[in-house]
Amino acid sequence: MTANPTGNPERFEPVFCTIVPPFVLDTLAQSQDPALAGPARRTLQRDAFERTQRRLTTVIGAPSVLAPRGTPAGKPHRTVHDAEHRTDLPGRKVRGEGDAAGSDATVNRAYAGLGATFELFLTHFERNSIDGSGLPLNATVHYDRDYGNAFWNGEQMVFGDGDKEIFLDFTIPVDVIGHELTHGVVQYTANLTYFGQPGALNESMADVFGSLIKQYTLGQTATEADWLIGAGLLAERVTGTALRSMKAPGTAYDDDVLGKDPQPATMDDYVRTGRDNGGVHINSGIPNHAFYLLAESLGGHAWERAGQIWYAVLTGGELAVDASFADFAKLTVAAARARYGDGEELKAVQDAWARVKVPTS
Repeated sequence: MTANPTGNPERFEPVFCTIVPPFVLDTLAQSQDPALAGPARRTLQRDAFERTQRRLTTVIGAPSVLAPRGTPAGKPHRTVHDAEHRTDLPGRKVRGEGDAAGSDATVNRAYAGLGATFELFLTHFERNSIDGSGLPLNATVHYDRDYGNAFWNGEQMVFGDGDKEIFLDFTIPVDVIGHELTHGVVQYTANLTYFGQPGALNESMADVFGSLIKQYTLGQTATEADWLIGAGLLAERVTGTALRSMKAPGTAYDDDVLGKDPQPATMDDYVRTGRDNGGVHINSGIPNHAFYLLAESLGGHAWERAGQIWYAVLTGGELAVDASFADFAKLTVAAARARYGDGEELKAVQDAWARVKVPTS
């Protein structure tokens, strides 16, 4: 089955994508400490409800979202809403495109993160918003009470404030914003099935471009970047630095409550599981690490060459919705050759996949 380059919502997989893996919340929900278990259980319940809503909107159709008339081409149209700790979406509008920053730092971070994501995709990938046609970028902050997640529901971004015990405000890491919005880009392009290896590729794409958005915002080269996803999100009591590490999968956290980061870096440690939609947040460490190795090898800004190769595969129309890691790897080799010939880029792509034990031929 081939990809969906047209962006026809009727063909979308009913995907509900969160930044915190369900197995992390499952672990917290089993804690003997009610301050940890209570918020995690409520978050899991809300995620289950939103996942069902996502399926329903896929069946009955979601309302079309269009930028208002007069919106300049190639400019973002951002709207941030405040759920006021309730769960009705989108909530009360608190900042629109062009409005001055207010006193709520969460609102301001969400607004800035939406803008940074729009800017990177437009400036360096010639993509006009998430759908390529100027889709308005809507976000809701202060969702529910102690909600420990952020998600893309197929129409907008939603951010929780965290429980302050394990998770802080989900707008703090800009790569979380970029990650979730990139799920929207995947939705409108390759539409990768959210299970097993294609699901892990879906998650990896979100991590890759989330990391690029962070690096773009900070003006970092591949060497300067920390390659952490969600740095700054974990509360002080947690022994860890982030949710995931692209540079060293499996090292982001090792905590007495959360356990140890389960991500593998190579196919030698590939995890076969029925949890987490077949390990989509776990095995994404493998293509994540391949991208890091490529970007580190090429140097400079990672969006300039490494990102171009990944984006070409994501949007090229040849990536099947059920693609395996090997399928994706072969397409990156072809994309590198088509764009750069037989130069260092091609060799770097081949070497990166070889190091994570994914075949390219």
